[in-house]
Amino acid sequence: MMKQDEYKQHFYDLTTFKENPYHPFVWILGTPEIGENVYIGAFSEVNATGANVVIGAHCDIASFVTINCADSHLKCIELANSIDRKDIILENNVFVGSHCVIKGGVYIGHHSVVAAGTIVDTGHIPPYSLVIGNPMIVKEGYYLEGIRKNDPT
Repeated sequence: MMKQDEYKQHFYDLTTFKENPYHPFVWILGTPEIGENVYIGAFSEVNATGANVVIGAHCDIASFVTINCADSHLKCIELANSIDRKDIILENNVFVGSHCVIKGGVYIGHHSVVAAGTIVDTGHIPPYSLVIGNPMIVKEGYYLEGIRKNDPT
């Protein structure tokens, strides 16, 4: 009878998933920079192939999230010769809810929340923001007052 480690090795041998410290079903491509104390849920993808993807410390990435620096739609329909790749930055203490897509060219400020099911398009999201919907709506400073109230200093 096979041991769990042998099953895991067969899985990695048969797929393009690489072993990672998060979950066997987290798909990490390229070499993203991921801070300490980060959670990434099952069936999520972090694609840093050809661009810089940074996930700061103390972030929580739920299951079924796509963080993808690449956009190939123009190449696919023959309007471009290459895949467009843009950096993605999530500062510290960012929460990303289940079933979100974070596209290339996104910068999310610290202590922000991306609500479940949100499609985050190119742009700069300030710290303490709530991002919701498709198309996304950014509520700047949504969490700032609550965090100030909880700050013991």
